[in-house]
Amino acid sequence: MVRLLGAIICLLLAPQAAQSGDSQCGEAQGGCADSEQVGSPAPAERSVADTELQLCSLSPRTGWFRDGYCRTNAADTGRHTVCAQVTQQFLTFTAARGNDLSSPRGRFPGLKPGDRWCLCAVRWAEAYKAGKAPPVDLEATHQRTLRYVNYEALRSVGRSQ
Repeated sequence: MVRLLGAIICLLLAPQAAQSGDSQCGEAQGGCADSEQVGSPAPAERSVADTELQLCSLSPRTGWFRDGYCRTNAADTGRHTVCAQVTQQFLTFTAARGNDLSSPRGRFPGLKPGDRWCLCAVRWAEAYKAGKAPPVDLEATHQRTLRYVNYEALRSVGRSQ
């Protein structure tokens, strides 16, 4: 019953899938494979700063599970684990790569500069290499990010909140 209720809540909260050519990094998409986990992260969830994973954003509601945390699971092929404060420079960069995060669609409100959002680790790394990475909150960025991004790169544009 709890799983069914979680799935119903997830369907109501998760935005419709983004219509982009980039199936790996559709940050506007939300997953619901673990909908019973919606809420605070498990105590074992750690940040890249080796602290308990902190909330990224509830306004707009972000995260693969749309619970505000940059958590992930096997269904999240993009690994939406980087908590970033998006900039216009990044929004333009990612739109040019087929993932328009500025435009509202479905329940996704569209992002504006200053919004905090759980980004795809690989897309953030691409933006970093291009000199267009938005700043990150190290304590709200999941430690799994380190499989894709060097800690020094995150720290160079990061700021703990």
